[in-house]
Amino acid sequence: MVGVVLVAHSAGLAAETAELARGIAGREAPVAAAGGTGDGGLGVSIDRIEAAVREVDRGDGVLLIPDLGSSVLTARLLEEPGRVVLADVPFVEGAIAAAVAAGGGAALAVVLAAAEEARTHRKL
Repeated sequence: MVGVVLVAHSAGLAAETAELARGIAGREAPVAAAGGTGDGGLGVSIDRIEAAVREVDRGDGVLLIPDLGSSVLTARLLEEPGRVVLADVPFVEGAIAAAVAAGGGAALAVVLAAAEEARTHRKL
């Protein structure tokens, strides 16, 4: 099963988005939050991202979904083609689409495509 890591500047944003994604996709979906700094502040911690990748890695790959700016740059440091992939997607919508696809057992490329497709869904 593909893991999904949500990388955000805020620990609360990452945790609540992960909870929402698991609530929709199912509790078995491997989704982890990697938000904030080690001291509880706003920012990005490569250590938190690495720990989250280890938490959700089931051997089928991990999709990283960053919120913005430095989370993108930090997440890129962990990219490993075919194993750890960065998604350029809307944070909440992409997280839910990826979690649903991952929870359904889709391959990494399909999970990434599902997250990317979230960009095209209109609300009105």
